[in-house]
Amino acid sequence: MRGVFLDAETVDRGDLDWTALEGGASWTFYPRTTPKDLGDRLADAEVAITNKVELDASALDRAPALGLIAVAATGVNNVAVAAARERGIAVVNVPAYATPSVTQHAFGLLLALATHIPDYDAAVRAGQWSASPHFCFLAHPVRELAGMTLGIVGYGDLGSQVARIAEAFGMDVRIAQLPGRPQRPDRTPWPQLLAEVDVLSLHCPLTQSTRGLIGEAELASMRSDSLLINTARGALVDEHALAEALRHGELGGAGVDVLSQEPPPADHPLLADDIPNLIRTPHVAWASQPARQRLVDELAANVEAFRAGQRRNRVD
Repeated sequence: MRGVFLDAETVDRGDLDWTALEGGASWTFYPRTTPKDLGDRLADAEVAITNKVELDASALDRAPALGLIAVAATGVNNVAVAAARERGIAVVNVPAYATPSVTQHAFGLLLALATHIPDYDAAVRAGQWSASPHFCFLAHPVRELAGMTLGIVGYGDLGSQVARIAEAFGMDVRIAQLPGRPQRPDRTPWPQLLAEVDVLSLHCPLTQSTRGLIGEAELASMRSDSLLINTARGALVDEHALAEALRHGELGGAGVDVLSQEPPPADHPLLADDIPNLIRTPHVAWASQPARQRLVDELAANVEAFRAGQRRNRVD
């Protein structure tokens, strides 16, 4: 089989073993692919791997030999899955490969916000501790996770692992009952959850029903000292509304690893330098070396299963 990896540079920093994948097809690895390049690179490909390159219906029309799209991620919102199905193209993803990495990053953001670690580090660098008359420089409140109520949106592998770690910290975990979903006794109704949480952590996929899930009304429903953590997808949140809520003290803080446009433009609403209590990281929660190696190995297993006529991690 002829295979192309359209954006291999997004996965590899030169620290991965590609042996398992290289045996499954005749591969061409492209560091990145622009829309202008896409047609030529898909023209005779039988397998295409994409991390974030968008494969819409028009792109699929230019790929007559394509039989498999292997997404190098869990989310498949960059692939026109219905259009692929109509054209007989299988779509597979890689679930759960980054669960340990994303979980620890979510708690890294939460702990940094709760204890003001970035602010204290900046104060020390600025010489404020050295100038303090006391042995400590207690300029920012330090909150404890124990006793906090954590609301989890999306209770798959990631959400359930976050819940387990949260319980070890002594947090009270609630699982969101999202609007329009079947009622479950182990879920907390959405309006009630928003009003009660100290921390809201997002772990759901981006779909038509979850896009803009956290908007102005939802932020207003949360307590003014509550914290928002987003390691899922940026478009789950109305970013303008979040920036304004933080500026006006209507939310205690936010930690985001994802934005609706990546890389973001310089004037993105969450890149402004006047937003307090906001920690931003550049979509790296998933990217530990062990997680990226698991991703490559799972991609190889998905391709091999397809070659053998087996269904594995199919999303179509």
